[in-house]
Amino acid sequence: QVQLVESGGGLVQAGGSLRLSCTASGRTFTMAWFRQAPGKEREFVAAIRWIDGSTYYADSVKGRFAISKDSAKNTVYLQMDSLKPEDTAVYYCAAATFLSYLYTNSGSYDGWGQGTQVTVSS
Repeated sequence: QVQLVESGGGLVQAGGSLRLSCTASGRTFTMAWFRQAPGKEREFVAAIRWIDGSTYYADSVKGRFAISKDSAKNTVYLQMDSLKPEDTAVYYCAAATFLSYLYTNSGSYDGWGQGTQVTVSS
């Protein structure tokens, strides 16, 4: 099973930026970010397909967040700009070691990071 190590969370004021990083221990087909706010279900944020760099975003973050990868480092990044208080959540990196086109579905991923807290103050 692929191991994932995340970094980059923290506290930021509304309108600010943060960048999350996630490094995988092995090859993956797709890597993604999900988030879970207190009392809410885990939700899809963004995904990137490793073979061609195709990206997918939740409507709530389009135009504000950008997912990218560094293949040489087996690392995926989530650049988060124009942060809002409603972006406050624990952010989880996810990896799929099998092919699936259901990028927004958490069941499509078989590796998960430990989670990193992102808090946006108003």
